Amino acid sequence: MTVTAADEWTRCSGCSAIVYLPRLARAHQVCPECGHHHRLRAMERIATLVDEDSFRPAVPQVRGGDPLGFSDTLPYTERLARARARTGLDDAIVYGRASIGARPAVVAAMDFAFLGGSMGSAVGEAVTRACELAVRTRLPLVLAIASGGARMQEGTLSLMQMGKTAQAMSRLRQEGLLSVCVLTDPTFGGVTASFATLGDVLVAERGALIGFAGPRVIAAATRERLPEGFQSAEYLFAGGMLDRVEPREGLRPLLSRLLALTTTHAVVARDPDELTAPHPPAVARDPDELTAPHPPAVARDRDELTAPRPPAVVRDPDELTGPLRPHETVRLARDTARPTALDYIWHLCTDFVELHGDRLHADDPAIVGGPAMLGGAPVMIVAHQKGHDTKELVARNFGLAHPEGYRKALRLMRLADRLGLPVVTFVDTQGAAPGVGAEDRGQSWAIAECLAGMSELAVPVVATVIGEGGSGGALALAVANRVLMLRHAVYSVISPESCSTILHGDPSHALELSSSLRITAPDLLRLGVVDGVVPEPAGGAQENPAAAMDALREAVLEALGELAGMDGAQLRKDRYERFRRLGVVEGG
Repeated sequence: MTVTAADEWTRCSGCSAIVYLPRLARAHQVCPECGHHHRLRAMERIATLVDEDSFRPAVPQVRGGDPLGFSDTLPYTERLARARARTGLDDAIVYGRASIGARPAVVAAMDFAFLGGSMGSAVGEAVTRACELAVRTRLPLVLAIASGGARMQEGTLSLMQMGKTAQAMSRLRQEGLLSVCVLTDPTFGGVTASFATLGDVLVAERGALIGFAGPRVIAAATRERLPEGFQSAEYLFAGGMLDRVEPREGLRPLLSRLLALTTTHAVVARDPDELTAPHPPAVARDPDELTAPHPPAVARDRDELTAPRPPAVVRDPDELTGPLRPHETVRLARDTARPTALDYIWHLCTDFVELHGDRLHADDPAIVGGPAMLGGAPVMIVAHQKGHDTKELVARNFGLAHPEGYRKALRLMRLADRLGLPVVTFVDTQGAAPGVGAEDRGQSWAIAECLAGMSELAVPVVATVIGEGGSGGALALAVANRVLMLRHAVYSVISPESCSTILHGDPSHALELSSSLRITAPDLLRLGVVDGVVPEPAGGAQENPAAAMDALREAVLEALGELAGMDGAQLRKDRYERFRRLGVVEGG
């Protein structure tokens, strides 16, 4: 920004418009003409992130020295003195305690105006102390970062701060405390390659430039033209490196929701009267219960428990004579009118913050996930997402996840494990994405790591098959303590069409093979593959989505309640033994 002679106006560096300074200040330095995000000072940044007047800086703040006696055009001590006089700070960072959405947190913010926000011994020490304060107080940590990298004037000691801060962030993980890094413009060098990207959740401010080497350095070294938008927050989000990209005004609401969804671990009963009131089970445990022509209605109100149940809604009179034939169930499971995972998530949960990216290659829209509030308690949701129309189906790759989708899923489940959040998954896919790209990026490895990773979780895991459960792509989200299945869902090692093609050379035998494969809920319940079947309207969940989703909510909460009293070792053992007993072998 360039201030005019009148000192009341400034020229926006984004659009060159002349902007009234008080107006810009009220907008937290976001240009009202073009939306360009101008840099904030450390205390200005804190004011945008925390509840008003809640920040209490740590005393004393950290002040660095001159370990090398460094001098170029000016002695380093003189540069430090000038930076302190100009900013009013001891060094390029301020830390302390505050509240965000009325929830306490440890907060730190860097100031680019202090020697480019560079990390010397003082910044490394302050970040480490902030982490240690979070551990002592058992509070989440929020770091707002703006830095050009390591501070050259402190030589190798500045390099060592990368290791120091990385250790401190790792300790937060070990202690099961949430860390959120807010990456602002610019975030570069050794700061990016250490604590700035080690947060559990990485949120970038819109338009921020983020990277290791700067764009001019890269262009000079490679002599290549850089891609459009290179190193911008939006570019990195598309590459799977960030969870979210938010405008400045969206940061505080997002942080407030994240803290609310990750810092309460108790399972909350919905209504004390429900604990003693008689009502039908949310999940069918006996295969014979599934032969009734009308699945039991799901009570959503205690008065409904004595009121006569309305007749089930059906699409086809043949469905009234008994259970659906397998190929008819396949048709219902694949119906695009059927509720998708996101439909279930937003109906079952009072809040949900979707997180993105595998931190390696991309964000796979076929897998969605993030912390949510379910039944008054936080959980981690991970799900396959299809769509209701052609545009969404194509955008979500028909729910066929790539390796980056499974890596994102495992990242979120491991985050849930560290924070003590139960994991709830929604399975709805024909299988994992086929193709050269998926194979080149390690599809098999990604699925295998998901299977093994789920087995190691020390938190309750409940999986629900809501549509199609196809092959290893489905199982990658279903190594759970309890596996539930909707009445008109299917779960199979292979699709009937693919099975027919392999055995007969074409898909013409799919109808009879759908029976032979035993892919419907009654058969899978008998085989022990699923632990319970959630009733649906006769025409499927698509016939009465609200009723189906209410039924699934009750079933999932019931399953979580069953697991709530187990510790980590018991949950792992329960999960191991559940899968250990599946299968039929001879010879004892």
